[in-house]
Amino acid sequence: MVGRMLYHPFKPVYDSESLILILGTFPSPQSRINGFFYGNPRNRFWKILSILVNSNEVPKSIDEKIRFLLKNRIAVWDTVQSCDIKGANDSSIKNIIPTDLNSIIYSSKIKRIYANGNKAFQIYMKYCYSITNKTIIRLPSTSPANMSYPFEKLLYFWKNLINFDFL
Repeated sequence: MVGRMLYHPFKPVYDSESLILILGTFPSPQSRINGFFYGNPRNRFWKILSILVNSNEVPKSIDEKIRFLLKNRIAVWDTVQSCDIKGANDSSIKNIIPTDLNSIIYSSKIKRIYANGNKAFQIYMKYCYSITNKTIIRLPSTSPANMSYPFEKLLYFWKNLINFDFL
């Protein structure tokens, strides 16, 4: 089965005070159905971030997630604006049109950029780095497909790689 060209359905989440930018690749089918980033209930993104910022609750609704991100000065976006993709399989991504990240970078206070997974890192380095000239730090993916990182191991790496000291 050949993937089909899809266009990113969401706008980035950020404001002028955002300090950290976390980039994924492209929304999964579950995220597209749920209408927001990391919408698969098995994705560990929201739980990991909640622990890292010492939040008592994991945000559930889209509005709660947006408020959570902005309150913690975290921006979220993806490296791919449109592509051919089969399901949620990042390795099937082809015909990439990258996202223009400069609009976020230059209208916020982004100090650090993180890739949520290897594919987001690879796409950033191939298509975005030469335009932004900003270093990116690769984090292990929070995707439920990344079973080589059980929750505790994933939390350990995110905790040790993300610097929230300046928040």
